[in-house]
Amino acid sequence: MKPRITVLAALIGSLAVSLAAPALADGVVQKLMTSSDKARLEKYGETRETAIAAAQKGEPVEVKEFNAVLARPLVAFSDKDLTGNWKCRTIKAGGDFGVLVIYGWFKCKVSDDGSGWVLEKLTGSQRTKGRFYDDNAKRAIYLGSFFVEGDPVLPYGSGPKSDQVGYAFRTGPNAWRLELPAPYYESNLDILEFKR
Repeated sequence: MKPRITVLAALIGSLAVSLAAPALADGVVQKLMTSSDKARLEKYGETRETAIAAAQKGEPVEVKEFNAVLARPLVAFSDKDLTGNWKCRTIKAGGDFGVLVIYGWFKCKVSDDGSGWVLEKLTGSQRTKGRFYDDNAKRAIYLGSFFVEGDPVLPYGSGPKSDQVGYAFRTGPNAWRLELPAPYYESNLDILEFKR
């Protein structure tokens, strides 16, 4: 009798963990991802390095803040549920817009629709909505859509102007970030930073 209860408890526990997590990247994300976004992720390290180098030429106060964001150690997603309301800000590094721009804080929300975590930036003129997929213990893949306030949200796969791809990293009990390499507009790397 006891072993049965133990197995049942383990199953319930694993179900609870799976409900509060990114969607599993069991090949699904690779099937959903466009070929151009696969290419962006393949060049992620190189793109990131170029953007960080360019950002070092920005205003000293912003450079210090930017480097502090990147220096935070990564922690596992497995023991944390990201659902709920977050403060979020965009950091743009490199590209035509300027070497480094750090915006103010806006509102974001992560929900769980039964298939995993869904992110939506709720305020600000530039927004995003998309889904997370497991990649490894300390990194998730994000597939989303860029849109401007007031415009409809196009589904992922609608084209390069709206499609977004990137990696999410958790950096503390109430902090994480999303890095979007080679976005269509303005920068070489967009970082969406989250806190609460």
